[in-house]
Amino acid sequence: MKTRNCIEFCIFAKKGYIVGGLSYPVTMRIFYLILILIFCSVTQVKSQNRIPGFPDPEPESVRFYPNPATSFITFDFLKNFGRNYSIQVFNFLGKKVYEFSASDQKTIVNLSDFFRGIYIFQLKDPNGKIIQSGKFQVNK
Repeated sequence: MKTRNCIEFCIFAKKGYIVGGLSYPVTMRIFYLILILIFCSVTQVKSQNRIPGFPDPEPESVRFYPNPATSFITFDFLKNFGRNYSIQVFNFLGKKVYEFSASDQKTIVNLSDFFRGIYIFQLKDPNGKIIQSGKFQVNK
């Protein structure tokens, strides 16, 4: 169905004329049903697990909880990292407020010196490359 014919059909039906022996409400229902069918057939998108041209995302290296946190936050390292890996914590303005090395499988950070707000962490390897980053909220 061409766009022009579709528009003319719509205008003709809205004026209250009987189209093809059908009354206005039935005609409009058929018209909208046809539009929905055309739209659904045109907009079918195939989902893909990966986007061509982009590398596959790396699996999580560190898990942190609870989020939002009140008095402490726990960082669990899911891979065996050497002692040279570090985590830096920044406030929302970008100022580094805390840093520690990933020496244990689980590290608990005391938040008593942290203000209420959103903080960003970065897990870095010995060369300074960011392995993973994330954000957590402190509620007091």
